[in-house]
Amino acid sequence: MSASAKPAANRRLLLASDRSDGSSELASILKAVGDVSTVTTEEIPAQPARDLSGLVVDINLRSPESVQRVRNKLRGDAYRSMPRLFVLADALHHGTMQAWALGATDTISRPLQADAILQRIRAAFPDTAAYDATDRGKTLNRGVAAAHAVLTKMFEKLPLGVPLTFDDVIAAESKILKAIKHSSLREWLTTVGCHHVGSYRHCLFVTGFAVAFAQHLGMREDDQRRLTRAALLHDVGKAFVPAALLDKPGRLTDEEMAEVRQHPRRGYDALAAQGGFPPEMLDVVLHHHEFLDGSGYPNGLSSNQISDIVRLTTIVDIYAALVEKRAYRMPFTHSRAFAMMEGMGGKLDQQLLQAFRPVALGSF
Repeated sequence: MSASAKPAANRRLLLASDRSDGSSELASILKAVGDVSTVTTEEIPAQPARDLSGLVVDINLRSPESVQRVRNKLRGDAYRSMPRLFVLADALHHGTMQAWALGATDTISRPLQADAILQRIRAAFPDTAAYDATDRGKTLNRGVAAAHAVLTKMFEKLPLGVPLTFDDVIAAESKILKAIKHSSLREWLTTVGCHHVGSYRHCLFVTGFAVAFAQHLGMREDDQRRLTRAALLHDVGKAFVPAALLDKPGRLTDEEMAEVRQHPRRGYDALAAQGGFPPEMLDVVLHHHEFLDGSGYPNGLSSNQISDIVRLTTIVDIYAALVEKRAYRMPFTHSRAFAMMEGMGGKLDQQLLQAFRPVALGSF
């Protein structure tokens, strides 16, 4: 095992490589953001060090031996709570899918681009060496609790006239971002998936996917915060729709569907009347069911009339709905859900949808 000199950045990274040069170019790039230890695939420890920030895997995915060794090492729970970045020989779909099957939480492809790699590391890998699994669990629970507190005010108190303020959301956003950054999207979904109230669970799913997508894209922190707020509150209007309709086990009648479709406008009106909410949040609340081809609701917007933050939220909203268990159906598999969204063609921003693929298919 070889280790670099300790840099200013306070991360510990484990680089597992089967390359003849020990992935020296990649190791050199990683040293800019952390203390790098390089091992062969055979030397990946069964239990990671408590202060390890994350694992970077650079192997030949066409080598059955290397693939099997990595699969065996990552099969259990030991590495599940930390980020796992896999390096691909190219950006082909097959390699990406194989990496996710092995346990990747993110992928990069050759030729190596230092800026892109460092952006991914900074966004997802904890930068505190003392961060351990216990801390991750506590941080995850704090994030879920903070989100749940906002949803309680949104779904239970707002319809009774108790105001939901922008400050309520601000108080939760940092805990939510930290929870997903320092644990994983998979852990977030597992934790919130136990919630018995469908509307709560859906908003928590959408928030998790939105945050993970933003971090995957390398968004600036202030943009991540804006997206977190918008995703958390996107369905606020459902607070004004009878629960019997939202949880109905059978098909909705035309009249019932028309009632449910009022939720974007009702949510927008409630927050606008309350005051203090930024325009992009109101935009998402009102327009997250609009489609690029003009077939959505409530305003039938199309193409350039639909903002980027709405396009992104629409994608994670639909995906979350498909992979959740609903009163009237079992969840679709992640691969089936993604294929269904690809089949929606020009209704969605397909380039943005493909950018979402690693987050979507790596979350199960």
